[in-house]
Amino acid sequence: MITMYPVSDDAALRRAFSCFPSGVVAVCAGDETELVGMAASSFATVSLDPPLVSLCVQNTSTTWPRLRTAPSIGVSVFAGGQDQLCKQLAGPAERRFDGIEPQFGENGDVFIPDAAAKLSCSIYNEIPAGDHILVLLKIDALDADVGVEPLVFHASTFRALEARIR
Repeated sequence: MITMYPVSDDAALRRAFSCFPSGVVAVCAGDETELVGMAASSFATVSLDPPLVSLCVQNTSTTWPRLRTAPSIGVSVFAGGQDQLCKQLAGPAERRFDGIEPQFGENGDVFIPDAAAKLSCSIYNEIPAGDHILVLLKIDALDADVGVEPLVFHASTFRALEARIR
């Protein structure tokens, strides 16, 4: 018989969630005088028509209230090897952009250089979801290079993908 754990066991729930690999993104906005951004690992594609992606933000985030008022939000899909940048954008807000030369979009969206994909987005909807907010973003413009390996987060560590030939 299989042993199951109650969902009230936080460690078991986190361990189960960590079994699912995800891409990691930078979510940024601002200008040359003030930058705001964060890293997110709860990013997913949602729809082709309209073009939507999603991310989940903790209700306690102090960064999201600042990002959500931006006219446009830049989503950068971290490339393999950008794990230190990802950690930095998840760290203290006042040091998130130290040493980074961000790329600026036309409408206040900000991007991380050398990202695998860059999506210029606007907020489509926000849905309360437990201790998080599910944010749906509409993609307004994009640039992507499928030849760039993405950064993958799995089991609380960064990993790379392996192509399997059949």
